[in-house]
Amino acid sequence: MRNSSPVLRSGLTVAAAAALPLALAAVPAAAGPGISVSTTGSTVSVTTSACTQINGSWGTASLLTSSQGSFAQGRQVTLSGTSTRQSAAWSNVTSGTYTVIVICSDGTTAGTQSVVVSPTASPTRSPSPSASPSRGVMGGVGGSATDYGTVTLVAGGTLVGAGVLATAWYVRRRNRPYRL
Repeated sequence: MRNSSPVLRSGLTVAAAAALPLALAAVPAAAGPGISVSTTGSTVSVTTSACTQINGSWGTASLLTSSQGSFAQGRQVTLSGTSTRQSAAWSNVTSGTYTVIVICSDGTTAGTQSVVVSPTASPTRSPSPSASPSRGVMGGVGGSATDYGTVTLVAGGTLVGAGVLATAWYVRRRNRPYRL
């Protein structure tokens, strides 16, 4: 048993020595800040913290379609923001795959990233219930929405009829010559 102990120790040492390069390779290298691209509906936006302001400009971002090959061919937007965060956005972007490239004002590339813009579903309008009169507007009855009942209508009709008869009697009487 005494002999197995040094072998065990040496085996552990060799295993640790072999695992050390693997563990170091698994740790990602410290990369620059790069860019972060996101989509909301038909709007594509990019943010970065890699650019510095030179002569009042942070840099430019370009949105390229799959058929465009260079930065100059894309839709370009000037970066805006602060020393800790710069951003740009494109609106009314149709569905498809795009590449976003950010070039800082000093000429360095902050990053490149692909983004997929999904087709937006057109909003559907559902009719909203609205309060409506129980009988609607009663056209031909003076536009009133009040129901006065049969007795009121008969009384009104009687008055109108009496007025028509009185007018006819008056006009006929005026046309007769005076009789003494």
